Amino acid sequence: MPHKSKKKIVFIIVEGPSDDEALGVILSRLFDENEVYVEIMHGDITTDKNVSPGNIVSKIGDLVKKYASSTHYKVSDFQQVIHLIDMDGAYIPDDAVICDETQKTPYYSATEIRTAKRENIIIRNHKKRENIDRICFQGKIWNSIPYRAYYMSANLDHVLYDKLNSTEAEKEEDSLVFARTYKNRLDDFLVFISDSEFSVCDDFSASWKYIRTEKHSLERHSNLGLCFAEIREKRKETTEITEQALPSD
Repeated sequence: MPHKSKKKIVFIIVEGPSDDEALGVILSRLFDENEVYVEIMHGDITTDKNVSPGNIVSKIGDLVKKYASSTHYKVSDFQQVIHLIDMDGAYIPDDAVICDETQKTPYYSATEIRTAKRENIIIRNHKKRENIDRICFQGKIWNSIPYRAYYMSANLDHVLYDKLNSTEAEKEEDSLVFARTYKNRLDDFLVFISDSEFSVCDDFSASWKYIRTEKHSLERHSNLGLCFAEIREKRKETTEITEQALPSD
């Protein structure tokens, strides 16, 4: 059995390894009073063929339970679950999905998705938004662990690097550059994620209502900054106290 720390666990769910590489070390340092664990899904739970609005909450809970079982933790050891979701244009009108035989994989822009398999993308979008509708205001996982879903639109690469349709190699390279840029500049990261043009950070409920209308789920938006509101305030207070304690010239 591992040594039990007094730190609470912040359990973070991301869709791929490059997501972890971009944000893992930054989040660990922001939540330095807690033990951060990043669960890499290697895919999108909201489009999984075995996931539906009826079971998605329990499926997410199962991820946490599996980790808890393997590490001998219990519900009370968790502070919160943070779930980062790529929107992938899930809420756009069906007529914004364009049939284009030259696009063997979906090609995203801020206004449309071009694909050789139009019907498949429409079906995927409908499934994805039904599942997101179920979890976007979900407040608890596994009975009592606080849970919040945050979005990256159209995806994490779009928000963090202002790029769409990146290759796996480009995602890998960009994630490493991003982590190097901000891992020792946490306050700059908080400004970037909370105060940029893409930031939808005034109100949690309103941020989810916004992203699910018109073509916003294809445009560059994120409400992740809301996740760090309390941390940001504490860091400001600490900075102010430190500055006040410094001797004046």
